[in-house]
Amino acid sequence: MTTLTVIRPRPEDVEGQPILRPLPSRECRSVGPFVFFDHMLLTRYAPGDGMNIRQHPHIGLSTLTYLFDGALQHKDSLGSDQVVQAGDVSWMTAGSAIAHVERTPEALKASGFSLHGLQVWLASPMDHETGPGHYSHHPAASLPVSDNLGVQIRLIAGDGFCLKSPVPVLSPTLYAEVRMQTATTLLIPDEHEERAVYVLEGEVQLEGELLEVHSLVVLPAGQEMTLFAESDCHLVVFGGAPLDGPRRINWNFVASDPAAIEQARQRWAAGDWPTVPGESERIELPVR
Repeated sequence: MTTLTVIRPRPEDVEGQPILRPLPSRECRSVGPFVFFDHMLLTRYAPGDGMNIRQHPHIGLSTLTYLFDGALQHKDSLGSDQVVQAGDVSWMTAGSAIAHVERTPEALKASGFSLHGLQVWLASPMDHETGPGHYSHHPAASLPVSDNLGVQIRLIAGDGFCLKSPVPVLSPTLYAEVRMQTATTLLIPDEHEERAVYVLEGEVQLEGELLEVHSLVVLPAGQEMTLFAESDCHLVVFGGAPLDGPRRINWNFVASDPAAIEQARQRWAAGDWPTVPGESERIELPVR
């Protein structure tokens, strides 16, 4: 069997929310357009508690938030103000400058709630790195689903498994949520050059090799591979076309040109940046 690249994520904390972050890593900087991958671990918040990620900037990427449990309020400098429920897609393309806020909706915060989900960054192609930003919200019911022989596939973004998502990705992309019942199989086709599997829950084999829960496994290019569920399991399959050149990540900025990152740092530090309507608090530029 081809040797697999297995990435064990590092634990982090974002405004009190525990996360696991397998990308970027020393072993792998990107999979298709995906350059950043955060798994927000299932967390129970008591009444009055919640998450509040204050105003912060982005360039050169799209953020995609997808929840399994709970809800988040998204606000940005374009004027968007959207509550994102479990199963929805929140898609924001930064362009040359955007700021946004993500927080627990007040109604949910008052009653106590659980939060569990994924947030990823997709590097924009070079010809989309600059220019105007964009936001779109895609309700759960708008995402295509295949449910056959004990395997359910929900296409979050891009195309794959004979499904196509309405999310306006900027390059060939695969991002699918997969739920498999015990003793079922799933063939992962080679229709996208770069692919990876992240195991959220359960016991699953890839070509006979058991995958660890919360591991990210990069698949070899050009090979169809088969998953076998030893128990009920939950995972995501993602990837796409290789990036059209190397990317640098610095704080919340992604760019092919280091000068663009330096300019963005200076602008945010100086307060020369679009602001989110109604918001005054912001996350300051970290010291290098």
